[in-house]
Amino acid sequence: MKKTLKIVALLLIFSLVITGCKTSTIYNVQQHKVSYKKSSETVYRAIRGAGQSLGWHIHKIRPGVAQGKLHLRSHTAIIRITYTRSSYSIRYVGSKNLKYNSQKNTIHSNYNSWIQNLERAIDSRL
Repeated sequence: MKKTLKIVALLLIFSLVITGCKTSTIYNVQQHKVSYKKSSETVYRAIRGAGQSLGWHIHKIRPGVAQGKLHLRSHTAIIRITYTRSSYSIRYVGSKNLKYNSQKNTIHSNYNSWIQNLERAIDSRL
């Protein structure tokens, strides 16, 4: 009985480790519409503010293009955000320690959660 419990416990731990390290197809935001047209600068300020509230460091590269970096523990994600008065897009640029696979276009599933949280935060500010 004790041996069976040990095997069940080991299988449970193994399954938790495997599911905790799951990868998924990279989530990119494509031409997400802004509900009411705003100035380009207003859209950028909403993006920057939303990002900062979630720990992203976002800076403008040039009008209509911003870059974001997120550092969590030993993980880093880098994104490119393009924006206009009426829409914005978020695309993956690079990462460190997130199990990125360029051939399969996959990454650690936490990355997708971070991008979806950023998208929701931007929307709430716009």
